[in-house]
Amino acid sequence: MRKLTIIIILIISSFELASGQGLYSPGSPQDDGRFASSTKQVNQFFRRFNGEESADGSKRYYDTDSEYRDRTLRGKFISILFDNETSSVDGQLKADFMKEVLSENLPQYLAFHRGEWFSEVETTFIYKGKKENVTLFMKLQPEGLGYEWVVDKVNFTPFKNLFKKPEGDQKSFLHPMSHEIGFMNLRKAFQDNKLPEAYTPKEYEPDYLTLFLYEIKNGNLKFDNVLDVKFHFFQIDNWYFEVNQFNRPGFNTGWLISNLIKLKPGEKDVVQRYIYDQK
Repeated sequence: MRKLTIIIILIISSFELASGQGLYSPGSPQDDGRFASSTKQVNQFFRRFNGEESADGSKRYYDTDSEYRDRTLRGKFISILFDNETSSVDGQLKADFMKEVLSENLPQYLAFHRGEWFSEVETTFIYKGKKENVTLFMKLQPEGLGYEWVVDKVNFTPFKNLFKKPEGDQKSFLHPMSHEIGFMNLRKAFQDNKLPEAYTPKEYEPDYLTLFLYEIKNGNLKFDNVLDVKFHFFQIDNWYFEVNQFNRPGFNTGWLISNLIKLKPGEKDVVQRYIYDQK
């Protein structure tokens, strides 16, 4: 079966400049003339977060360079990697995040191929003649000598509406002695019942990705357009942040952190479930 892949070229504009006071100063960072270079790819978000390029973006640093992952440079870069105009991320929360990321004893970095980050792509498809919104969750996977983006999960309202498993007294069931009659009551269950999912295990969850591919192969779903792209990161220990693209005048533009959450034990799974099923 042909692999379903989406290649997205992301071009973004420049970031707002950071204040020269300390590694992070709450409030809107000011332009000091050094951090105004355009950020052309999401990959550059990684490099700036890690301190792997010069302040003006003209040079990429490698582990043989003395400036590579310099703590002060990283602090100034990360300060401007937040949406400082429209998001409601608390200044103290940012400071706590940066303190952990920039720890002198155990600094944390982002790694493109390490996993624990994925993309949420808002698209439109034509489904049975009608334009519908489809959310694709994309992840990187190894392929040959490199990597590729693949569709990992799908969120599609028409599919979700197909499966509304009843619970409690509303749920039909097969009598525990059904085996004694050779399961002849399956006729009633599957011929007369419009909710056959009622006869599945409690842990059953529909495989929407398989349905999605099935409908594409049958010609019922046809790709139309990409509307929006965002990224979800869980790579930093006990933290989650979301990265969105902001196109607006000024320096505080491009791919910026729009949401930041300090995760307590067990909350990572809760946040992920919310992301995957929020529509």
